[in-house]
Amino acid sequence: MAIKTRFTEMFGVEAPITCGGMTRVGKAELIAAVANAGALGFLTALTPGSPELLVKEIQKTKDLTDKPFGINLTILPTINPIPYDEYRQVICESGCKVVETAGNNPQPHLPAFKAAGVKVIHKCVTARHAVKAESIGVDAVSIDGFECAGHPGEEDVGGLVLFPVTTERLKIPVIASGGIADARGLVAALALGCEGVNMGTRFMATKEAPIHHNVKETLVSNDERATDIIFRTLHNSARVARNAVSQQVVAIEKKGGAKFDDIKDLVAGTRGGMVYESGDTDYGIWSAGQTQGLIHDIPSCAELVQRIMSEAEAIIRNRLDRLVA
Repeated sequence: MAIKTRFTEMFGVEAPITCGGMTRVGKAELIAAVANAGALGFLTALTPGSPELLVKEIQKTKDLTDKPFGINLTILPTINPIPYDEYRQVICESGCKVVETAGNNPQPHLPAFKAAGVKVIHKCVTARHAVKAESIGVDAVSIDGFECAGHPGEEDVGGLVLFPVTTERLKIPVIASGGIADARGLVAALALGCEGVNMGTRFMATKEAPIHHNVKETLVSNDERATDIIFRTLHNSARVARNAVSQQVVAIEKKGGAKFDDIKDLVAGTRGGMVYESGDTDYGIWSAGQTQGLIHDIPSCAELVQRIMSEAEAIIRNRLDRLVA
């Protein structure tokens, strides 16, 4: 039994699973492995460092897989302007037919993507933002529950409520994101009306993830409590792996009146990047979700996707069917 949904049909993949864009992690070796496993992975456009380097990363991925993969374009205000139009042009000319947008409203970029035949999945953290995304013409939305790594928004709604609240309001496919790491999460998401699932933290703990093995081992040994919410007082909440640095940030924010300047050296992206390179998991801030409590090994992407799909089919056939009198 294969699990077919509007997502698998729309994007031409075997499994209703995505590996969403992860800064410093969504590189060719991981995304190609995800694609070869039958799922849909996203290179992070900004990770290579320039539009020209993104061209090379796309080609590197194509050299490793002949299956579909996408590109994540996260649109955020920055101190140093990012040439988003140039990144968009690279994506449109790449031959990749799906892009995952996140952050600010993607509307200015949609006409160019549509003209190039590129389908757009927009990441949202609330149902109302998903409704807005559908109204401007995106092809699907990925909705992040409060359990997710990265930025879960400020409303603290978990997936068990957020997923069905969103699917009942939208006509386009919805991908469940946050709190999913195994077959049980996939089946649950499908039951809640979603057409697929997005996993980030779970794909970090795979053989092909381009991060230090110590980080992967930490994901395995951590439990669901091993995260912190930082930037809450700055109204830009982020869920990160709990470590010495995140605890410092939380302590500073708890004092009240904290400004970004008070913590900027602690949360610098270069420090987080060194975690992935050196394996020193206390060196800086790095993202991880509550799904750490569901991660118990470091398989290949192929092994992970195959396991999830076979176990999902078993749950549907052997457990759910038996519950129906």
